[in-house]
Amino acid sequence: MAKNIQAIRGMNDILPTQSPAWQYVEGVIRQVAAQYTYQEIRMPVLESTDLFKRSIGEVTDIVEKEMYTFDDRNGDSLTLRPEGTASCVRAGNEHGLLYNQTQRLWYMGPMFRHERPQKGRYRQFHQFGIEAFGMDGPDIDAEVILLSARLWQAFGISDQVELQLNSLASNEARARYRDALREFLRAHEASLDEDSKRRLDTNVLRVLDSKSPETQAVLADAPRLSDYWDDESRAHFDGLCARLDAAGVKYVLNERLVRGLDYYNRTVFEWVTTELGAQGTVCAGGRYDGLVEQLGGKATPAVGFAMGIERLVLLLESQGLVPEHTLCDIYVIAATEAAELTAPAVAEQIRSARPELKVQLHSGTQNMKKKLAKADKSGATYALLVRDTDFELKHLRDRSADSRLLSSIAEL
Repeated sequence: MAKNIQAIRGMNDILPTQSPAWQYVEGVIRQVAAQYTYQEIRMPVLESTDLFKRSIGEVTDIVEKEMYTFDDRNGDSLTLRPEGTASCVRAGNEHGLLYNQTQRLWYMGPMFRHERPQKGRYRQFHQFGIEAFGMDGPDIDAEVILLSARLWQAFGISDQVELQLNSLASNEARARYRDALREFLRAHEASLDEDSKRRLDTNVLRVLDSKSPETQAVLADAPRLSDYWDDESRAHFDGLCARLDAAGVKYVLNERLVRGLDYYNRTVFEWVTTELGAQGTVCAGGRYDGLVEQLGGKATPAVGFAMGIERLVLLLESQGLVPEHTLCDIYVIAATEAAELTAPAVAEQIRSARPELKVQLHSGTQNMKKKLAKADKSGATYALLVRDTDFELKHLRDRSADSRLLSSIAEL
């Protein structure tokens, strides 16, 4: 017998029993994005490898270790997208959406990174992303954060997440801080973990993100990024905080929050939770004013975030906040041999009269006891027994008949 073929490790099926939770999450996301007048954009999952090397940074973990990259038949290097911002910018540049314009865009779909699979982190994962282009003030930074906060309100998890904020300041200020941090860490190199030692020459800011207790102990006395902020960056960050304060959004300042991608500047933020163990970040983003020009466009300010759908679904399920899903409202059964021909037409008439109802037609020739057992197993509220000339509506879940339903069926 042939061996069963299984899914690739870290690339998971979403089964019929799981998809209603995803549909609920995606529906709320679409509704909230529309409230803020963000428009959907859909990008291909396969892009030129150079797109991600130029945007994310060649010395990041994503580019060095995690991308799914291969040469196609023409010898071109292609990569399954590991994140959405670079693809969104590429699409905006390519189709003339960005220069001297403002755009509010959102996308949702699969991303790919070759990581060690664990709960909440997979090799094919899904993200919802927001990107706003052409606006350089702290007001748009506040808007994208307020949009994410409204999502938590809609899902009922505002008390389960915490907003952490920081500013990476301007490129010039960050370069001065990078030099000071590297000089400090060189003096304590023997106490650093191996990844942090490697990052001293490649991406020293990521040392701030280290999970090593020994490295974090060294960082307790490290220079502070805020001491290197220029006046413009400080004013921008103060303006953001003032707007969040006015809107009643709570946050904590986290000067070690740097994000893992090279293109960020000024505002960076994360929403974190303690309900998912080590994978506590459910949403992260910030400002990336130089990326559009870096990828061939005209200089354009931009800010956005990405949210992991898998982690969000896990969080909602852990809190019992996924609404109960009803697969079937009415289960239609042919109660006589003659009704075998008319029952499908009756089911179609109900679907036409009440489009919001989910109607399942019994298939098979079991006896009535087995048919009703299947109706019950379907989860339907009602079983509709179709005879030669009349109907009988049986209540499977409760005794309160829907008068509109009864009248709809009576009119058929």
